[in-house]
Amino acid sequence: MARVAPDFVVLIPARLASTRLPDKPLADIAGLPMVVHVARRALQSGAQRVVVAADHPRIVAACEAHGVEAMLTRDDHPSGSDRLAEACTALALADEQIVVNVQGDEPLIDVDLIGAVAQTLAERPDAAMSTAVHAIDSLGDFLNPNVVKAVLDAQGNALYFSRAPIPWVRDSFANGALQALPQPAAWRHIGIYGYRAGFLRRFPTLPPAPIEASEALEQLRALWHGHRIVVHVSQHAPGPGVDTPEDLARVRALMTA
Repeated sequence: MARVAPDFVVLIPARLASTRLPDKPLADIAGLPMVVHVARRALQSGAQRVVVAADHPRIVAACEAHGVEAMLTRDDHPSGSDRLAEACTALALADEQIVVNVQGDEPLIDVDLIGAVAQTLAERPDAAMSTAVHAIDSLGDFLNPNVVKAVLDAQGNALYFSRAPIPWVRDSFANGALQALPQPAAWRHIGIYGYRAGFLRRFPTLPPAPIEASEALEQLRALWHGHRIVVHVSQHAPGPGVDTPEDLARVRALMTA
């Protein structure tokens, strides 16, 4: 029997302030603000609605000028999930409504990945969240603390996320250095999340977890409090995000090409 695509909403948190790239959501890429590119890709994913949750009127105005739905949220939220929780309440989304959090700095995000994260959560009513991973094929990425790794269980749930190289390859450690990648492959976490709106509204009220503070990974809060995160395994690495002027130049070149 063919899968029935779930109804889902995409929310895109967008914050004007960025220490490494000022006014990042409004950065021009091929004649459009970056956040507009993200929203247009999200609209191709099968989402019934795409809304940018912004912290500044300039972002809202830029989105509306290009036909993208946007709403103004508070400018003092500590994280994107807090911003989206406010948006869920303001939009009066039903508790069971699936919401996919697409980051506003990924103008090359895989359209199919967005729908897959929604589908994965729809198929697992026992899970509170969904996310995605892909196989790591570089020892440098495996050892890089900026590349977040995930370990999964037999049912495709996340056991843990870490900046450390996990699972640790005990028998490949020699002469003080890791010599080989795990087999089967380790998983790189892709920063996209699916939630049910009711859980997303609740998430910011959960006390922060010690492991969340240690790793600086917010999704660990859900695991710490006993909530399941089901994981979609993607066959493709994510497109490059934009955090720095160098990232922006690379994405501009790719989109121009």
